Amino acid sequence: QVHLVESGGGLVQPGGSLRLSCAASGSIFSINYMGWYRQAPGKERELVASITSGGTTNYADSVKGRFTISRDNAKKTRYLQMNSLKPEDTAVYYCYARSPTMSTWGQGTQVTVSS
Repeated sequence: QVHLVESGGGLVQPGGSLRLSCAASGSIFSINYMGWYRQAPGKERELVASITSGGTTNYADSVKGRFTISRDNAKKTRYLQMNSLKPEDTAVYYCYARSPTMSTWGQGTQVTVSS
């Protein structure tokens, strides 16, 4: 069983920055993929960024050059650094983890970009 808890969301002005955190607990040794997804009102959930156990990263075209996914294995935490935020980045952001035998989502954290 793996449990994910996101934090770091909030209200920020356009052009601002936020850092989201995803803390994992439980049987995390087999996790080989972790990602950040987001869902805006009326839209489908979409991949924002992901990182594999080998360190390979992947980003949605809409966030390349502005967002960075990283990890701290000692703290069992993944981060999403979001810079140059735009109103269209407004969404609930979810952390996702997957292993060969399981997958799980966090509860989500709201990010609102507005002046």
